[in-house]
Amino acid sequence: MDKKLLDILVCPVSKAPVEYSAETNELICRTSGLAYPVRDDIPVMLESEARTLTSEERLKDK
Repeated sequence: MDKKLLDILVCPVSKAPVEYSAETNELICRTSGLAYPVRDDIPVMLESEARTLTSEERLKDK
């Protein structure tokens, strides 16, 4: 994931910064507890496409 893109992307729900998880190929927002998929190198920043983080994922360090 491009660092410049990550610097400008925010969660559409909470407006908090997101972090990229290479393990799951998702953009993670711990504030809202949502994970947004990345498909064909394009972040899908739609709440309807996001999955809810587990409590363990939400507490995990960056």
